[in-house]
Amino acid sequence: MSQHRKQARRSGDRVMANGLAGAAREAATPLLASDEPPVVDLQDSGNGPFVFLCEHASNRLPKALGDLGLPAEALTRHIAWDPGAAAMTLGLATRLGSPAILQSYSRLVIDCNREPGLPDAITTLSEDTEIPGNRDLGPAARQQRVDAIWAPFHAAIDDLVATRIAARTPTVIVTLHSFTPVYRGLPRPWHVGIISSGERSFAEAMLSALRRDAALEVGDDEPYSARDHVDYTIRRHGFDRGLPHVMIEVRNDLVQSATDVAAWVDRLAAALVECATATGLPPTQED
Repeated sequence: MSQHRKQARRSGDRVMANGLAGAAREAATPLLASDEPPVVDLQDSGNGPFVFLCEHASNRLPKALGDLGLPAEALTRHIAWDPGAAAMTLGLATRLGSPAILQSYSRLVIDCNREPGLPDAITTLSEDTEIPGNRDLGPAARQQRVDAIWAPFHAAIDDLVATRIAARTPTVIVTLHSFTPVYRGLPRPWHVGIISSGERSFAEAMLSALRRDAALEVGDDEPYSARDHVDYTIRRHGFDRGLPHVMIEVRNDLVQSATDVAAWVDRLAAALVECATATGLPPTQED
């Protein structure tokens, strides 16, 4: 096991508190209270060949962190979560009869699609917005967020995938995200992006399937790539295990309504089934 995974799973008993003015302090209460939702939202939608994952499903903050010094409006924006990603994840899991794991807290607490030691795992500046409650965190405060949120999420995926491998259940790791139409003043023309790690077979198949729709602008490692450190989940749970994997990014202005989401679930489900079959996995029956 790598050093960062040993660190992530080490139990911590120190905690952090307010962060409202940017001077975070350690406290004597847990990060998550007993009446708050669990970190891991496991949807057991069947034993199909896909494992759907959503690291940025929610904009919820633990009560202990208050509002991180942010106005309520900021927490509705992409800096706090990926709008539409959870709905696509749940829709695909149901459609394709496959399990899904969603993470229940905002990426502003800790980004579960990053190595926990990276500076932007607990960012102090998201796009152009400062995050006061993330400034000046000591090692114990950072470790508490790793232990409380990051580690349980990835442990749940490890357990699910290991169980499937032991049962010889064919498995494709699929993560769902959304991105903004404009980033720091630069327009993003892609409707959907396919992100890959060091092994591109399934990503290449998805690019080919989606690009047959001439109306779609499909990005290859756009708007992000592994160079931006966004491949942690597909790398750890897919590439490192030798499993087919892909990260899917849909522009978030295209998934604003239930109708929009349903259309993308239709489109992505068809492409995923085609690619799974083409790469030798058992045929998937869509609901």
